[in-house]
Amino acid sequence: MIRVLVVDDQPLIRKAITSILRDDPTLTVIGEAVNGREAIDQCLSAPPDVVLMDIRMPVLDGIGATEAICANPGLADTRVLILTTFEEDQFIVAALRAGASGFIGKSAEPDEITRAIHAVAAGDSLLSPIATRALITRYVLPTSRTADTDLGAVAALTEREREVLILVARGHDNNVIAAQLNISPHTAKTHLNRIMTKLAAHDRAQLVIAAYESGLIDPRTP
Repeated sequence: MIRVLVVDDQPLIRKAITSILRDDPTLTVIGEAVNGREAIDQCLSAPPDVVLMDIRMPVLDGIGATEAICANPGLADTRVLILTTFEEDQFIVAALRAGASGFIGKSAEPDEITRAIHAVAAGDSLLSPIATRALITRYVLPTSRTADTDLGAVAALTEREREVLILVARGHDNNVIAAQLNISPHTAKTHLNRIMTKLAAHDRAQLVIAAYESGLIDPRTP
């Protein structure tokens, strides 16, 4: 059973999503929160597997809450899935930097939302390479790279680790990475774990951001 915390300051959206999730017998909604501070408090008292997190909220927004949750060692097994609208695109990159495992639109079909939760709970990142490239081209490239981007850490990766990071950023899973590099899936996973340690990344989503922001991948290139 996957335990889900629903976080949104709009009662109608919160109740609608909760109703959708309760139709899936493999999901259980363990709580609801109306702002980021409540989300953090509920995670600390009863850690969920997945937090379905809104971005714009009073008291503490979804980006701040995501950062606090993902930085807490006691919540290492909790994943954050961002609920977003088209108007909030500019905040998605910040949410991914903060540790979110992916994002999904509020207008998504009910089965898309439940599949997304299952994917994130399984440890996958819900990232469309095309959508991610578009976001970074639009919101990261026009500005200088941020101080938060550890370019030295990316430069310190081995040649093989950089190859793995590029393939991760292109949306490939460990099996595809292994096949392309002629290594075993276990070896691919080992490389991935080392990269995450070196870059202090919470999950694959942050690796994608690092690959683009460091210039390892040019988002203008298909």
